[in-house]
Amino acid sequence: ENTGLQSQLPLEERNYGATAAQVRQGPLVSVSRNGSMKRDYVTAAVLCYVNLINFMDWFIVPGILLDIQGYFKLSDGDTGLLQTVFILCYMLAAPIFGYLGDRYNRKIILGAGVFFWSAVTLGSSFISEWYYWIFFLSRGLVGIGTASYSTIAPTIIADLFEEGKRTTMLSIFYIFIPVGSGLGYVLAAGMADVTDDWHWAFRITPCMGGLALVLLILLVPHRTQRRTAAHRALSISGTIRVKAEKPGVQRTAKTTWCQDVASLAKNWSFVWSSLGLTAMAFVTGALGTWVPLFLYRAEVAQGTEPPCLQESCNSSNSLIFGGITIGTGILGVTAGAEAARRLRKINSKADPLICATSMFISALCLYVALVMAQTNIISTFIFVAFGELFLSVNWAVVTDILLYVVTPRRQSTALALQILVSHLLGDAGSPYLIGTISNAIQANKVPSAQWSFWSMQYSFILCAFVGVLGGGFFLLTSFYIEEDRKEAEQ
Repeated sequence: ENTGLQSQLPLEERNYGATAAQVRQGPLVSVSRNGSMKRDYVTAAVLCYVNLINFMDWFIVPGILLDIQGYFKLSDGDTGLLQTVFILCYMLAAPIFGYLGDRYNRKIILGAGVFFWSAVTLGSSFISEWYYWIFFLSRGLVGIGTASYSTIAPTIIADLFEEGKRTTMLSIFYIFIPVGSGLGYVLAAGMADVTDDWHWAFRITPCMGGLALVLLILLVPHRTQRRTAAHRALSISGTIRVKAEKPGVQRTAKTTWCQDVASLAKNWSFVWSSLGLTAMAFVTGALGTWVPLFLYRAEVAQGTEPPCLQESCNSSNSLIFGGITIGTGILGVTAGAEAARRLRKINSKADPLICATSMFISALCLYVALVMAQTNIISTFIFVAFGELFLSVNWAVVTDILLYVVTPRRQSTALALQILVSHLLGDAGSPYLIGTISNAIQANKVPSAQWSFWSMQYSFILCAFVGVLGGGFFLLTSFYIEEDRKEAEQ
């Protein structure tokens, strides 16, 4: 059908991607193509900048968790619940925005989300210590605004670039997850140190969000077309739609959300890779929330750091952990994308095998870090860094798996479902679960710095086992990925 339809098109509209680069010739076509490519890169740059702010805002709370815990007088369980509220609202809103993103203007949805989360973040910086529940509510509302962006932005990048460049651009996009996360720790700890008031940490990202909103309005195109020959051939112009109604040429039928979900549930590569991502989210959620506080308790237990009895506590661990997150994130995402690009030429199952291997190694490194924390903080930092490095290897690779095993018209929905499942069973509960286990261990013990550290150490061991489970899910993905990719291409 596509071949017959393209034969009626002008030459410059018959081919796409690499083929188009060979067919389209002449100065006017070259200028138009170069201009289009520049616009695509500018759009991707704006989306990367917003992704940076997105995750900076996400990890401001863990960066000053000790200050917030003391200010609102929260237990470990309640402190973990703070991040859980954020993730729960984020994941529940994701399917809604995924549905909207597949059917309505994505630029408007992105802009509204950025404005909403920036405004709520700014407002949360003025909450009194007596109204801790409003602070919890504000974090949930920020999660809703964040979901509008995280669900839709990767699909826009997927539309703008062909398969070869798509992996590279998604890698750059996902580099800003760990970079933004690390900068969130650095921003929070730095502002708390400079101003002696942790509230100021929540007043920087809204200003950056205002700039992001302006860039989205001015530089991101109103619409982007899906990057498949079949879809583009049926949507280039009204004339083509009329021609598509000729005998022997069928339209692409619209499906309901329930039909899309039912189809994705039969896609085993999508299912198992989503469960692998869930294990990743569980581990990263627990680490991102508790590691600075865990390291502080380890130092207090060793006697190298005094207990914090004032509102502004020592935030050096947050600064160090933020730096580690930035460095390992950039290196990990880059290494993962490059390894996937090279190994795909040798093994068509390379992507899930890379993810499985990195999960197993990460789990081992995190377990060693927990064991070393009682005696050597420097060694703990080193093994935490390796654990984060191998977790970061998977970010772009997992998303790329989704984008080539799911048809384009279901990608926003698939991404939203993946966000829902990975956060529901992953980092929505892991911070609260770790805090609750820590509370339960301390319940029958005499309060002491030693037991405060041990309770967190014992509860953290759960993350190592979940990491191994995630590696197993990615191994299962490798059994189905070839078949599902062929089906999506057809």
